[in-house]
Amino acid sequence: MEKTFSYPSNLSKRERYTAFIEDYTTMIEGEDDLVSLLANTAAALHEAFGFFWVGFYLVHDETWLHLGPFQGPVACTRIKRGRGVCGTAWAEELTVVVPDVDQFPGHIACSSASRSEIVVPLLNTEGKVAGVLDIDSEHLNTFDDVDKDGLEGVVKALMGNIG
Repeated sequence: MEKTFSYPSNLSKRERYTAFIEDYTTMIEGEDDLVSLLANTAAALHEAFGFFWVGFYLVHDETWLHLGPFQGPVACTRIKRGRGVCGTAWAEELTVVVPDVDQFPGHIACSSASRSEIVVPLLNTEGKVAGVLDIDSEHLNTFDDVDKDGLEGVVKALMGNIG
């Protein structure tokens, strides 16, 4: 099924997330393959919001996050727990919003074009972090509480499909 994730420019950011989650939930219904879900999620978010980089890092051996499906420029392949924005979101099990990556202690610069970032942990059915959704912008101060709420809603729908 072909689906485009394009929304009218007159919608507020919150309205775009609401429309996206509705369309996204329909798109992933019945799909439980992790790679397929992550790949289409990254593509849909990239298309709908025009983010610079959208992707996933998955927990490996409780020590590293390994690069998963993504959209955007080449990325770092491994991130240690507690390191950088992704490793911090994993260790703290919380969404991390960074208005200016140059001001984040220990930021890992996979791309010098990245200026702000948001990372949302993926909690499995046991409540453990299985990975993170990482989104970068080439602009400062891109992400706010609307993005946090919207992207946490996307992750909740995603993880609900995986079981």
